[in-house]
Amino acid sequence: MKNLIFILTIASFLAMSPPESSNLEQITQAISSGNANALGSYFDRNVEIAVLDEEDIYSKAEAIKVVQRFFNENQPKSFSQVHKGTSKGSDSQYCIGNMSTGGGTFRVYVYMKTNGGDYLIQELRFDKE
Repeated sequence: MKNLIFILTIASFLAMSPPESSNLEQITQAISSGNANALGSYFDRNVEIAVLDEEDIYSKAEAIKVVQRFFNENQPKSFSQVHKGTSKGSDSQYCIGNMSTGGGTFRVYVYMKTNGGDYLIQELRFDKE
């Protein structure tokens, strides 16, 4: 009986802990390499994409196409994180960075929220510096 109580106590603490992986390293790598498909694997079912002055909410598949078109027109050379943080309840994270391309530098904003134990991208913005 003591073992059962111990196991239930540990299980409840594990269930309340925030997700282990934010996928931020893989997301950063996907942006650096201009890989829209890899980046899209971290999109939620619907994601808000803002590219320069165009902004809309897209399905995952549509969002991948929008980002791929942007990467084709602005081939990334590098991406460096400038800021990142987590919400107080650890249910969301953000990352702000600079992406260098042949056409200039873009400020990139990534907002993620937990969904099913993983952080998924809810919003992605590319603004010209």
